[in-house]
Amino acid sequence: QVQLVESGGGLVQAGGSLRLSCAASGRTLSGYEMGWFRQAPGKEREFVAAISWSGGITDYADSVKGRFTISRDNAKNTVYLQMNSLKPEDTAAYYCAADLSLRTVKSASRSPEVWGQGTLVTVSS
Repeated sequence: QVQLVESGGGLVQAGGSLRLSCAASGRTLSGYEMGWFRQAPGKEREFVAAISWSGGITDYADSVKGRFTISRDNAKNTVYLQMNSLKPEDTAAYYCAADLSLRTVKSASRSPEVWGQGTLVTVSS
């Protein structure tokens, strides 16, 4: 069973940048599609970005397109989320998720096989 651990969250001013990492342990991410989700206080979890196993397919929520970039380094068993031009509305706990289905990691209504514990991102105005 793969375990996921996120890191890189923190406090940043609006307009700033952060890079989140999601490191896997227990087994490789071979074959796993990966996604990032976020949940703000009092709100439902929402999809942020997803990437296929090969890295050849990526997808983003409209709210982050052009500002966030998802990538992965399979040799390092790590997935990244580069977040630029951050806005106060990006404040949330960010979670990475893994599943064998790309469709599953692109939807907040589905249940990926594996979740990380989350990392908090706070964007001040």
